[in-house]
Amino acid sequence: MDRRRFIKCAVAGGCIFAAGDIASNPILLLSEAGETAAGGNRSLKECMYYKKIDQLRVECLVCPRKCRIADMERGYCGNKENHGGTYYSLVYSRPCAIHTDPIEKKPLFHYLPATTAFSLATAGCNVECKFCQNWEIAQFRPEQVESVYLTPDDVHKEAAKQGARSIACTYSEPVVFYEYVHDIAVLGKKTGIKTVMISNGFIEKEPMQELCKHLGAVKIDLKGFTEKFYKDTCSAELKPVLETLKLLKQSRIWFEIVVLLIPTLNDSPAEIRQMCSWIKTNLGTDVPIHFTQFHPTYKIKNLPVTPVSTLEMARNTAMAFGLNFPYVGNVPGHPGENTYCPQCKKKIIGRVGFYITDVSIEGGKCKFCKRPIPGVWG
Repeated sequence: MDRRRFIKCAVAGGCIFAAGDIASNPILLLSEAGETAAGGNRSLKECMYYKKIDQLRVECLVCPRKCRIADMERGYCGNKENHGGTYYSLVYSRPCAIHTDPIEKKPLFHYLPATTAFSLATAGCNVECKFCQNWEIAQFRPEQVESVYLTPDDVHKEAAKQGARSIACTYSEPVVFYEYVHDIAVLGKKTGIKTVMISNGFIEKEPMQELCKHLGAVKIDLKGFTEKFYKDTCSAELKPVLETLKLLKQSRIWFEIVVLLIPTLNDSPAEIRQMCSWIKTNLGTDVPIHFTQFHPTYKIKNLPVTPVSTLEMARNTAMAFGLNFPYVGNVPGHPGENTYCPQCKKKIIGRVGFYITDVSIEGGKCKFCKRPIPGVWG
């Protein structure tokens, strides 16, 4: 099947993705006859953030791992390779998954509601979450998945054809296909289609600052709120993610936070209180936070689905700390999916799953009491 037919199939939602994201629509795994993800020079793009250590070795500077890579070797993410002292991305213009999603699926609840996002991903990730929902691309190398050649210009053209208001770099981890994300986002100034980044936030300051100049919005997965959880369950660190969140606040870009609550691992009331306190102090009271339901997957199949009562406890805790927009996620039809005005308490956006039922925001303000509602509404 050629690229045109694949993309048509993806947008129609008729092709099935094998990964275990229980709360999402199917994502398409792409292929193109005769080529692999890392095949051919057009897949190679020199990385934007690295330095040479000596004639042949390099150090990657895009994420806190700062991998040191010998000639013809790769870093932790597996999708960048050192060729004689020049560090290349192997996945530039090589998405392995593509789909047109409601923006609410990301989830971004305060960014262009009821619109769609042309969504894509490449292979690779810079963390290894034991609960990864899309592990069949995030935890694989480029040569282990099939892909299609789609340049940033092609991405914008396809998004425009589908009437998408945004382009989402999502599903795996955009930090590890940084150059592709960057160039797609830069083109948004020309096309009017903004790019949103769905990320773990495990990124260095300078590359994140550069992206903030071009992105429309960011959603950060805050995996938990202890270094132990990050180390044991994600092979990562909490502190750099918190620094990213503070940077986003300073940059004034729109961003939202998602916390997947996993029974016994990161769902204690004390940890949630600590998290909410930190968010209020460092990010303010208007950043949306989504407490979402875990379902067993990948390497954590022995724990149950998160009880709805736990999600409600987390939402109530956030409200008790004065956070204005806490949500319950992955529970379609729950009233915690809706947006309520912090001032008059009336429902101003109704949702069922990824779909909008009603909107009572006019000119960025509550229709009923005129209180400004933070977000990007048009």
